[in-house]
Amino acid sequence: MSRVVAISGGVGGAKLALGLYAALPPHSVDVIVNTGDDFEHLGLMISPDVDTALYTLSGLSDPQKGWGRRDETWAFLTALKGIGGDTWFQLGDADLALHVERTRRLRAGEALGVIMQDIAGRLGIKARLLPMSNDPVRTLVDTDEGTLPFQDYFVRRRCEPVVRAIRFRGGQTARVLPDVLDALADPELRAIVICPSNPYLSVDPILSMPEMRAALIAAKAPVIAVTPVIGGKAVKGPTVKIMSELKLEVSAAAVARHYQGLIDGFVLDTEDAALAESFPVPVHVTNTLMKTLGDKKRVAQETLSFAERLRERSL
Repeated sequence: MSRVVAISGGVGGAKLALGLYAALPPHSVDVIVNTGDDFEHLGLMISPDVDTALYTLSGLSDPQKGWGRRDETWAFLTALKGIGGDTWFQLGDADLALHVERTRRLRAGEALGVIMQDIAGRLGIKARLLPMSNDPVRTLVDTDEGTLPFQDYFVRRRCEPVVRAIRFRGGQTARVLPDVLDALADPELRAIVICPSNPYLSVDPILSMPEMRAALIAAKAPVIAVTPVIGGKAVKGPTVKIMSELKLEVSAAAVARHYQGLIDGFVLDTEDAALAESFPVPVHVTNTLMKTLGDKKRVAQETLSFAERLRERSL
């Protein structure tokens, strides 16, 4: 059975990962997830993007926020606030169980990849959910207020400081999860899809590992990126703000150039169709906005059909 690999950050990437999961035989999908956002909070190891993928693929995600669990309760956070605890990062009661169990198993010596694949299976997920590495890679944001750990910039400060640069501590030495390398080297691999996550905050931590970039370059399957920018605006998150502050052109074409050398094709939104001729790689134009599960499946199917056309063209 041919497989598909999705490379994903948080909410935006998880949408397309869900579309691929719904459109294909579930066991044929591997989702490689950013861990650059991981951090320790209240003594617990938190993996926000991995957890977003976990809840999205299991059907447990909050449909309004896009992150966290649906039907969540907040008794823990309310009690913590009442005794003067730190509540800037929201931990719901059901979500807390995941962080406690992950932390317990990590401290017992288990690897993050093993833990998350086991938990994914317990929640009924048939796809392989693969953290990018068992080794720590931490996103640091250099701002006009100094260097901030990612969650301080993103959650505590709500992306308000002006970004000067983004760095990934540990990226150069972290080892890619062996299952990830095996998935990318599979001769039967159908496609590698870079989901519409923030290129600079969510995908670049994955690409900061030299093994990962080498594996993408060596892969036989077409590598397709799906735009996170439509009409000069981000579908979700601070992508456009960051591009502006880094003095980058705010466009889908700039995102394609950012991935140049790694991708074989780019899925562009119909609103930006006029830009297609300026791209460094072949382009497929479609409506990329994903509001419903049907939207997610359609974008997934069109992306895979595009990959197949590129594969046939290269033969």
